[in-house]
Amino acid sequence: MTSLSGQRAEPLPDDAPHVLIVDDDLKIRDLLARYLFGQGFRVTTASDAETAQASLRGLDFDIVLLDVMMPGKSGLELAREIKAVRDIPICMLTARAEPEQRIEGLEIGVEDYVPKPFEPRELLLRLRNILRRGQTQQPSQQTPADEIRMGPFVFHIARGELRNNNETVKLTERERDLLRQFAQKPGVPIQRHELATEDATGNDRAVDVQINRLRRKIESDPSNPVYLQTVRGKGYILYTD
Repeated sequence: MTSLSGQRAEPLPDDAPHVLIVDDDLKIRDLLARYLFGQGFRVTTASDAETAQASLRGLDFDIVLLDVMMPGKSGLELAREIKAVRDIPICMLTARAEPEQRIEGLEIGVEDYVPKPFEPRELLLRLRNILRRGQTQQPSQQTPADEIRMGPFVFHIARGELRNNNETVKLTERERDLLRQFAQKPGVPIQRHELATEDATGNDRAVDVQINRLRRKIESDPSNPVYLQTVRGKGYILYTD
């Protein structure tokens, strides 16, 4: 087990999230530790499941970043053991993309997957999204903003206009309505049947089709979305910057 102290211009705040990174690859482990520490995380690393379990017995963590393929006990086995006793969000790192593996992780209760190789900023967004999800279970009572931001995309709510940097992105009326619904509750899961009430067919499956089309317009990888995510058993959620 290694705790990173590192170098920062300012000390970490008392409420900085604590992440446990579990990966047998020393280079990846150290690079992730330094990057996330620089982004405001308290970081502890482990090279295998046994070391990770020792860390979990002695420390409190806000999130676990866990490699799927490790010698000895696999990441999925460790995830199952963690979820059986503690409600800690888990994000899996995987070099494989087999649907069976992803389904097994979701059945265990894993919150998200990040395929290798990955962009550090995307990983950071996913970790923050997972943490934010746990903090926003109740609908926000704040007055909705005039616009919402998702990376390079800005959606002007009143005008119903989506822009990617300086370029307008063409939206259908249904896509515009969906974005307006999500903009009222950023970071809060919305049930499919609630979204379906705005659809002429009133069909939940029609919502899934429209969500997939909208993802193709706002996600760099629609099959592995960063902003417009599925919440198992709850519907969909839109994370904003």
